[in-house]
Amino acid sequence: MNSVEEIKELLQKNKKRLNIELQQSKEAVRLIKKSTHTTLSEEEKEKVKSQLLDICKAIPAFTVFMLPGGALFLPLLIKLIPDILPSAFRDDDELLN
Repeated sequence: MNSVEEIKELLQKNKKRLNIELQQSKEAVRLIKKSTHTTLSEEEKEKVKSQLLDICKAIPAFTVFMLPGGALFLPLLIKLIPDILPSAFRDDDELLN
């Protein structure tokens, strides 16, 4: 596989991961709105908690990426601290199929 094909494949994979993360965030917002009227189940509370943690993890990764040279430093940081990425961006390829 040449590098152009690899880049296209990575872009497609990350596009799907971003879409998954956006869907999860929308669900969390819906559940938070629901919580203003009714009590959430334990499963719903866990989903909200998980998604809020994912959002909190994305902020430092985005900040590192925005720094000068951050695009080069971020992959190294991900190798050292794999939990810095939101759940949709971890190497769970079964989510993408």
